[in-house]
Amino acid sequence: MNLSALDDVWTVHSPYIITLQVGLEHQDEYQHTNNVAYLQWLEKAAWAHSCHLGLDMAAYQRLGVGCVVRKHELDYLLPTHTGDRLRIGTWISSNDGKLSTTREYQIVREQDCKTVLRGKTQFVTVDLQTGKPRRMPREFVEAYLPAQ
Repeated sequence: MNLSALDDVWTVHSPYIITLQVGLEHQDEYQHTNNVAYLQWLEKAAWAHSCHLGLDMAAYQRLGVGCVVRKHELDYLLPTHTGDRLRIGTWISSNDGKLSTTREYQIVREQDCKTVLRGKTQFVTVDLQTGKPRRMPREFVEAYLPAQ
């Protein structure tokens, strides 16, 4: 499989990408990847991307502000199985500069360049001490820029 073919499958030009391999521990009774595994992988990709942008947990704590999930939307398109190598791409698709940021995801199976999942998560900015919504700091507005 020519991995350069993967460049043409992404919804956006340059998503942030992590790669992983589906393990036996990710399988359910139907002998395909359990939906909980996908959600964990999306969270892993989101945090890796956030850290890449300079907003890790230490930055959140320093700013006293974090992002919490308000809503997930996941479209499971094809099953995956033990041994499949997956590329998880993520990007910011919207940021209102106030309270809300939307992150999108696409999971592509390396073997055949097929998209197996598309998803999106809406985040709300909250005060880490009170848990109440709080306007996002300048650092969030500048780092969480929507993909072109």
